[in-house]
Amino acid sequence: MIIRFAGDSGDGMQLTGDRFTSETASFGNDLSTLPNFPAEIRAPAGTLPGVSSFQLHFADHDILTPGDAPNVLVAMNPAALKANIGDLPRGAEVIVNTDEFTKRAMQKVGYETSPLEDGSLDGYQVHPVPLTTLTVEALKEFDLTRKEAERSKNMFALGLLSWMYHRPTEGTERFLRAKFAKKPDIAAANLAAFRAGWNFGETTEDFAVSYEVAPAATAFPPGIYRNISGNLALSYGLVAASRQADLPLYLGSYPITPASDILHELSKHKNFGVRTFQAEDEIAGIGAALGAAFGGSLAVTTTSGPGVALKSETIGLAVSLELPLLIVDIQRGGPSTGLPTKTEQADLLQAMYGRNGEAPVPVVAPRTPADCFDAALEAARIALTYRTPVFLLSDGYLANGSEPWRVPDLEELPDLRVQFAQGPNHTLDDGTEVFWPYKRDPQTLARPWAIPGTPGLEHRIGGIEKEDGTGNISYAPANHDFMVRTRQAKVDGIEVPDLDVDDPNGARTLVLGWGSTYGPITAAVRRLRRAGESIAQAHLRHLNPFPKNLGTVLERYDKVVIPEMNLGQLATLIRAKYLVDAHSYTQVNGMPFKAEQLATALKEAIDG
Repeated sequence: MIIRFAGDSGDGMQLTGDRFTSETASFGNDLSTLPNFPAEIRAPAGTLPGVSSFQLHFADHDILTPGDAPNVLVAMNPAALKANIGDLPRGAEVIVNTDEFTKRAMQKVGYETSPLEDGSLDGYQVHPVPLTTLTVEALKEFDLTRKEAERSKNMFALGLLSWMYHRPTEGTERFLRAKFAKKPDIAAANLAAFRAGWNFGETTEDFAVSYEVAPAATAFPPGIYRNISGNLALSYGLVAASRQADLPLYLGSYPITPASDILHELSKHKNFGVRTFQAEDEIAGIGAALGAAFGGSLAVTTTSGPGVALKSETIGLAVSLELPLLIVDIQRGGPSTGLPTKTEQADLLQAMYGRNGEAPVPVVAPRTPADCFDAALEAARIALTYRTPVFLLSDGYLANGSEPWRVPDLEELPDLRVQFAQGPNHTLDDGTEVFWPYKRDPQTLARPWAIPGTPGLEHRIGGIEKEDGTGNISYAPANHDFMVRTRQAKVDGIEVPDLDVDDPNGARTLVLGWGSTYGPITAAVRRLRRAGESIAQAHLRHLNPFPKNLGTVLERYDKVVIPEMNLGQLATLIRAKYLVDAHSYTQVNGMPFKAEQLATALKEAIDG
């Protein structure tokens, strides 16, 4: 089933969707979510730009996307109906809050006549429900103004949908009591509205059918699961990485949508040795993080595309200093301020090349919300092992979306401990033992990590080119050439797993993806295979360096199609490096791909 809640940005649609999701997760369904909200803090009420929605896809089997088209739309006002009705298939159910369909509200979004009466919704199963009136009536025993009572209409809608789909209610009731613990009257009113919505579904004859979606018992390996969003999984991954490395975690950050949740979450975990610093700007945030890396912390800075632009000089400094630093970029629509609350994958080339000089940086990208946990651990492994800044490229779709996540056992987590420099590492011609900060490990080419204040390990750092070995300032042409090539060789030599290819039938066409396109691509590939088509799939986690077998994989196929939420950035890299005629399939509308849309495009590629 695919349900979409939609209303004004002040109607509580994100909270309603989140609660329905939590109960669905506890019930044992597989699920995927797509929150979608305005960029404005408070867009004009009742307008199309002010519509906030939350879509949830849940099933008794393994699913991969929030769904292409909702089976049910809950529309709290005319704007919500108009903004979303075009996404619904014929026959879908539409639950409409009739109280909000006043003449003025309809005119505000361009309805000259009521869509509830003019026949324009005849292709749908429309359930007119006076949500506001019913909520106010249910709360008349409470000492609330009408406006205060109306705020609980989202809980009435949640109760109704919970009845329709046999969702558990205990978790939501606990949540409401905890959320409004200091305002027991408000807690009681919301509980009453929630139960009234449930009872309305039970007693009204308008909803003749309720549905039960069984738990997805066979979709998951045994374990303890919880619902998790991408930003929360990434936060937990960073904490786990710091514990596995036995290093304190330091976050130097500046708030920016859609990355701010990581700052909010990590600030709660001082008990795990986490320090969070909300800086005055993006440059100060990464500067503090790099300083913490110099001091021996697992250092992180979080941002989105505009912040990466500001941080670029300090990222170059981190490349020069060869210190471990995680740059977490939760990508959003651009350029400039762009679309703060919408998703995009358009920062790949910025992560690869967006610095002055030759400044190579490894790039890692998670593919699902839960995978953000593992990607954080992998980025930390690379940064610590090879003494380099690392880009972690998530995006708004992954950050705000959620899915079930199996809580790993501690024994499954990698050992990320590192050895700090303890004493001299080089002997001069006269026999004197000294510390050379740029003497490299022959396997990884990583330089030693010396904690400031360690006796005998004093050394100079800075942004001017270093002399090989000694780290002294050097303007020598030959030395600069050597250092540039050595830093590149260090990144090129990072050990990453080979690329896995899913190709059960010896296909001639390969679809190659990266990041959050994994769900839509995989769903599209499944559709094609069910229809008898032969197609192979591979998905990149490591974008710099590429897996060593990528070139061999690409050579096996007549056609390579690369879907991206940009104008073809990975395709550009693939074509340049491997001389493969990769075909781009792109969109930049701020929304993730739909599986049906991708399946159609891939079928054309197979037949073309």
